[in-house]
Amino acid sequence: MILHELIDYETLRIIWWLLLGVLLIGFAVTDGFDLGVGTLLPFVAKTDTERRIAINSIGPTWEGNQVWLILGGGAIFAAWPPLYAVAFSGFYLAMFAILFALILRPVAFKYRSKRDSAAWKAGWDWALFIGGFVPSLIFGVAVGNVLQGVPFRFDDDMRIYYEGSFFALLNPYALLCGLLSVAMLVMHGAAWLQVKAEGIVAERARRYGSLAALIVIALFALGGLILWMGIDGYRISSAIDTAGPSNPLLKTAEHSHGAWLVNYGAHPWMVIAPVLGFVGAATALLATLGRREIAVLLSSKLAIFGIISTVGLSMFPFILPSSLDPRSSLTVWDASSSHMTLFIMLVVTIIFLPIVIAYTAWVYRVLWGKVDAEMVNDKGGHAY
Repeated sequence: MILHELIDYETLRIIWWLLLGVLLIGFAVTDGFDLGVGTLLPFVAKTDTERRIAINSIGPTWEGNQVWLILGGGAIFAAWPPLYAVAFSGFYLAMFAILFALILRPVAFKYRSKRDSAAWKAGWDWALFIGGFVPSLIFGVAVGNVLQGVPFRFDDDMRIYYEGSFFALLNPYALLCGLLSVAMLVMHGAAWLQVKAEGIVAERARRYGSLAALIVIALFALGGLILWMGIDGYRISSAIDTAGPSNPLLKTAEHSHGAWLVNYGAHPWMVIAPVLGFVGAATALLATLGRREIAVLLSSKLAIFGIISTVGLSMFPFILPSSLDPRSSLTVWDASSSHMTLFIMLVVTIIFLPIVIAYTAWVYRVLWGKVDAEMVNDKGGHAY
């Protein structure tokens, strides 16, 4: 038997769908609190020392956290090439805006304290805000558009045609998802500040974190209600070979009202995902009010896991539906790399992903502890 045939093609496709979800959730629960702290910076910190406390709470780890974004992009490129091609072509300007915002962050970290000027520091503080808020918003807007379908199609030669525009992405439902994403990551950033910061910064983070948790619950419920009542999903209307070649045009698909809820009826256990989203946000709120710092952070992570998982489970097996030509929609069964490629990548992932997780855990263990005014004002230290 050839080695890669130890795992059949259908199983490998499901494994890589799950791994893609793991990588996206990993990015959201690690770099997510970095984005949240950046978004909160103008609100939780008023003086230079307070801002430095907030910045240094994420300063030692933000670079390592971005590994999850790189891994997620790499997984899409290698495991789901058509998804990579359509997403990076159709969402080009949105991707550029995210990239620009993410580039601002390291520059702001490094240059903020290079001059003893209030105007200079304030400018870089706003750069950190942009570097947190813009990606948080656009990631959510992207998810909102994916749920509605993206205007692309394939011709008979499998050439991609995208017929949308940047401003068309900013539709009401997508913006609602964007605001949910911002609120979710602000909640997560506030949870992190409660764990890592001391004094007035942590107190302000509690107030904004409580408000963000309430907004997450409200927007998550509203988004689900709108999805149920007013937005058509997609369904495959023909037979499909789950181990067949990766060619979206070999199937037929169509718009279908309520299609994104069908999986919950067929597989009732999936309802645990949205339940965890609500429970995580509600528990984060209660833990914030009770000043249980670690519980707040864990609950925030649980909410993120539940909300992102809800999107993936609702859409399965679709990963990028087409509003222009439903037949061109990309699914788990017809948008993957070859059997051999998925197997080799899985072997590499089994070897290296535990190393990444172990190293990340070790870094957090070494750098654990509160950030206070004495630490950031230590002239002989390494604080930003």
